[in-house]
Amino acid sequence: MTKKEKANYIIEELEKLYPETPVPLDHSDAFTLLISVLLSAQCTDERVNKITPHLFAKANNPFDMITLQVEEIRAIIRPCGLSPRKSQAIYDLSHILINKYQGEVPADMALLEELPGVGRKTASVVMAQAFDVPAFPVDTHIHRLLTRWGMTSGKNVVATENDAKKYFPRELWNKLHLQIIFYGREYSPARSPKAEKDYITRTIGTKAALIELK
Repeated sequence: MTKKEKANYIIEELEKLYPETPVPLDHSDAFTLLISVLLSAQCTDERVNKITPHLFAKANNPFDMITLQVEEIRAIIRPCGLSPRKSQAIYDLSHILINKYQGEVPADMALLEELPGVGRKTASVVMAQAFDVPAFPVDTHIHRLLTRWGMTSGKNVVATENDAKKYFPRELWNKLHLQIIFYGREYSPARSPKAEKDYITRTIGTKAALIELK
């Protein structure tokens, strides 16, 4: 299969499996999504969704967030891990949103990446899911699977993102990145690939990936 043929096959199969792609992180607007994605670093979406109701009950906007002490934020989000860094980032970015953007989350990749605690993946998720701007956020599932499927060299997430954008239609990026995440969680987890279930890798995967599945 050429990469274009692989891309078409992936699109077809994932659409069969996941015609609907609900956003995994519970949120009500761009700000609560931004905070949720920030918290999801090295933490499961399930755990984030258990924590954020407690945080957002106190502050679901930057104006309320800056009335909290950093330690108060940290105490709430501690189960998500990396709480010292994340709590400071949440507090600091809330100040920046107020001072520079009138309390609004900017719909701009470069501006989002300037915020504390916000990397390219987080910014891409916000652009895609809050503002419906085509983006292809690359998390560990996507990086791993596109490598297994021979769609990218897998050297780094930037290369993976560029390859994904090259081979998949722009109008599908926002939905497809979620479909790949869902597939990775259900059919091809990192630590124990399920050879009997991961049929996409068996069909189009690289030689190394197929050996891994055995």
